[in-house]
Amino acid sequence: MNALCQKGAMPMPDINREIQELLDDYAHALRDGCIPVFLKSLSRKEAHRIAESQDFWDAAEVARSLNNAAFADKASTPDLGLFASRVDAKIASRLKRTRASTRHKRALAGPATRTQRTQKHI
Repeated sequence: MNALCQKGAMPMPDINREIQELLDDYAHALRDGCIPVFLKSLSRKEAHRIAESQDFWDAAEVARSLNNAAFADKASTPDLGLFASRVDAKIASRLKRTRASTRHKRALAGPATRTQRTQKHI
């Protein structure tokens, strides 16, 4: 299964793997970050076997927990500061365009003058 994760490698899985072998391959793919390659390597029969096996799903949950614990110190959380600053810049840019647009419309309308009153006060 490790060869599956290499760039350009063609998947050559064993045909009709048992649940234990599938779980082992899943754990390796999870560790190496190649879950999509693992899923593509499944035959239709293996996929049905996995879907119907509660033991596989229970063991897969344990594998995910162990993987998270093993790589917790290497995991990085995304820095949202850059995202927030880009959103703020986009909002500021849109506000500037809106203000410029209203100034432009006023300039095209001509100078604002007061209308004269046509009615007299009684």
